[in-house]
Amino acid sequence: MIVEGYKINNYKIIAKNFYRERLLDKALNFYKKAYNCDGGKRDTELLLDMALIYDELGEYDLAEEKYRGILKINPEDERAYYGIAIIYDNMKEYNKAAEYYKEAIRINPQYNRAYFFLAGAYDELGEINKAIECYEKVLEMNNKDFWAHTNLSAIYEELGDYERALKNINESLEIDPNHYLALFNKAVILGRIGQLEEAEEYYKLSIEENENYSYSYLNLAIIYKNKQLYGKAIEIISEGIKHNPDAEFLYYNRACFYVKLNSFNNAIDDLNKAVELYPKFKKYIEKDEELDPIKNFLN
Repeated sequence: MIVEGYKINNYKIIAKNFYRERLLDKALNFYKKAYNCDGGKRDTELLLDMALIYDELGEYDLAEEKYRGILKINPEDERAYYGIAIIYDNMKEYNKAAEYYKEAIRINPQYNRAYFFLAGAYDELGEINKAIECYEKVLEMNNKDFWAHTNLSAIYEELGDYERALKNINESLEIDPNHYLALFNKAVILGRIGQLEEAEEYYKLSIEENENYSYSYLNLAIIYKNKQLYGKAIEIISEGIKHNPDAEFLYYNRACFYVKLNSFNNAIDDLNKAVELYPKFKKYIEKDEELDPIKNFLN
């Protein structure tokens, strides 16, 4: 047994070194060697390490098998319940995920991440009040959780509670003043409450921080469109396309702006590109009155 215990530990050390180097297959190979040693199948830490790698590799059945192996040994291991919940979350089976997150929380009422991801599952299920409660619980435990503030702000924005939305996104920006998504979300909220000049500035800041986030260009361009500054809107959208050449909705919207300027050839080219990238746009084009002048000339 001493020799077997030494072998298990030795294999685990080698596996962890490969894992640190992100050589997952090699790490898993040595974890399997440890698992096949006498006593390996009852080593919950070993099972947990194997489950995490299987999860990363997208082999969810094998990951769940290892987590359930942990629960056979210790039915009160909250990490195993959390791990199974993450698997169901990844598979978009949010009802099942929620049940396992709740089990992890039952065992460990201070399980911050379980509350955080349970909030996300509730949000996906449309149980918004429960999502808010869970995010608030996360923030009770750690008021500096950037993503809890950011996600909570997005929920309040969708509910039209702009005061709470703005409060939470400002908290996010206190934690990380340069995060493109927080800057974007603040721009959205400012736009909702009619502070368009401030919204423009925050969209620009978001673009400075991440030129590959296509929605910043879109929303900024729409502000200019609503001011009938179509040339400026096209300039912004064109910059977005430069950095995001596969963002089909940018081509679609630029086509609409081109139509406003009677630049029909450019509009036709953009719509054809948009449909090439996203064929379902054909249905939108049929109903979009803005595009009436060019519908008959599309491929």
